[in-house]
Amino acid sequence: MVLVVSEEVREAIDARRPVVALESTIIAHGLPRPRNLLVARELEDAVRQEGAVPATIAVLDGRPHVGLDKEQLERVANEDGIRKLGHRDLPLSVASGASGATTVSATALLASLAGLRVFATGGLGGVHREWTVTQDESADLGLLARTRITVVCAGVKSILDVPATLQRLETLGVAVAGYGTDRFPGFYLSDSGLPVDWTLHTPEQVASVMRAQDALGGPASALVVANPVPREEQLDPALHARVLADALRACEEQGVTGQAVTPFLLDHLVRHTDGASLSANLAAVRGNVRLAARIAAAWTRA
Repeated sequence: MVLVVSEEVREAIDARRPVVALESTIIAHGLPRPRNLLVARELEDAVRQEGAVPATIAVLDGRPHVGLDKEQLERVANEDGIRKLGHRDLPLSVASGASGATTVSATALLASLAGLRVFATGGLGGVHREWTVTQDESADLGLLARTRITVVCAGVKSILDVPATLQRLETLGVAVAGYGTDRFPGFYLSDSGLPVDWTLHTPEQVASVMRAQDALGGPASALVVANPVPREEQLDPALHARVLADALRACEEQGVTGQAVTPFLLDHLVRHTDGASLSANLAAVRGNVRLAARIAAAWTRA
């Protein structure tokens, strides 16, 4: 089998101990060096502090790895030429022997193939603004519609069309619940301004929903647990609105399109909020990782 599962992760799965999947795009493409490696280690440590095993996922020399050792983590953080891989890119990277960091869709797929059930990330991709013109929608949504995994996230990136993304998740049959809130979080913001239909308050409640998914035996879709960034750590909403509006205008004026839109907007936010958007992003990821570890623990106690 082409999938490489680390010994630590395999032993945890076999012993039914909690494991949390972590994406690697934030390491290779989301943060500057050397901070990216420090954050990668911090997130793995946070999972361990909650009693779970971290399984950072990446493709190295054409081999998908679920769980990285110290040297492999350093390679993802420091090696030039690490690609950004969605799930559609996995066969191409395997066949060509390429190395790449996994996005939400690729991480969710590889985690599921390895037998993992819980995945922590920052924010999901979704429907882009001006969708009626561009038809631009993240591959995350379609993959989550056919992959049985629980994704702990801070909602979807606020640069997207959040109402359309929620509608698309509903259409695709992906369950969405707020964690301790009846409002859908907005990645950098605790509240996107939109409600959620369901609220879960404890890891045990999340695990109960996961068990109910299996008992019902319906389509193998995901469960999205939308965990808001703490209000005291969110990006100032007024600053967010102003800078995002400026970023969208700059994007249009410079003719940025397709896959270049998201990194352009995110970079604009970081630079024009003096790094405050990045701080909010990391606060969200830290909270999601810890919650995911608690959910994984509740799941394995079932």
